[in-house]
Amino acid sequence: MTENEIISILTESGPVTGAQLVEKTRMEVLSLWRACRKASSIRLKTAGCRFLRLDRNVEGYARLSPSIRREFLTYTFVGVEGQAGELDAKVDALGGEISRISELKREIAGESVVSAISFLQDKDTILDKACFILAGDVVYNMSHTVPRPEKSTGEMVQGSDLDIVVVAEDDLNPAAVESLDKAIHKKKHLLLVNDREEIDYLIKSMSRVREQLRFDIFSSMVACKILNEGEFLYGNRAVYQKVKQLIDEFQIPDSLKALEEEAKSRREAAEVELRDGCEREDQSECYNLFYTRAEEDEIY
Repeated sequence: MTENEIISILTESGPVTGAQLVEKTRMEVLSLWRACRKASSIRLKTAGCRFLRLDRNVEGYARLSPSIRREFLTYTFVGVEGQAGELDAKVDALGGEISRISELKREIAGESVVSAISFLQDKDTILDKACFILAGDVVYNMSHTVPRPEKSTGEMVQGSDLDIVVVAEDDLNPAAVESLDKAIHKKKHLLLVNDREEIDYLIKSMSRVREQLRFDIFSSMVACKILNEGEFLYGNRAVYQKVKQLIDEFQIPDSLKALEEEAKSRREAAEVELRDGCEREDQSECYNLFYTRAEEDEIY
């Protein structure tokens, strides 16, 4: 489809998301993204923000999320000259909707945790010795509801998952940890079946947190990133503050900031190269930043 044909569609329809424009043009996503980026009379405006993700498939592990493709399809409106007011209004409305979805997912996460442990015999001990930390898209107010397959079952779920890390003091009774694990796993199953929402969770000891703060292997880097971005959800806030203090002592924010700056540079370079046609001998770096295998973090 030519640039003029795309402009004609946008002139008739008004600003639409990248995903809606794919439907209208029936073009392959990268080709359409490239055509829109190269056309001087086409305007793109994006809601939300970009943030660091760690990805084994990217050199240096660091990339920005949303990926170029996801950002275009879900968070970007495309219009033409003369539609600036309508474009701004739609992006503002999308930003409000993203915030609403994020807040709803926060509520689901909190209610799920409270419900999961409400009848445990060791509830009081758990609440004294552990904290529940929420991470992922929601903490950046970037949650979405675009259907995607859940990792273990392949069942379709409603967009962003709920990343929950439970950090427990080393002296929490192993039996209490086991009962907590079973309770959250049961809630995870019920939420998936009944509401098509996915909880991705992990329970770890404070000793394990200290080990991972060495930031020396990929899994530890991911764990540190999740703990650094994580919000207090439930439990003992003092345990949460202890985790945050350890993160600062190990200078994790500085390490993550350096990775984020690298990711920004790679993203800028990849967007330019993809727009103009990636001519490197090894093109995988460009395309890995466009077609990502997953938009969610693994929890370690």
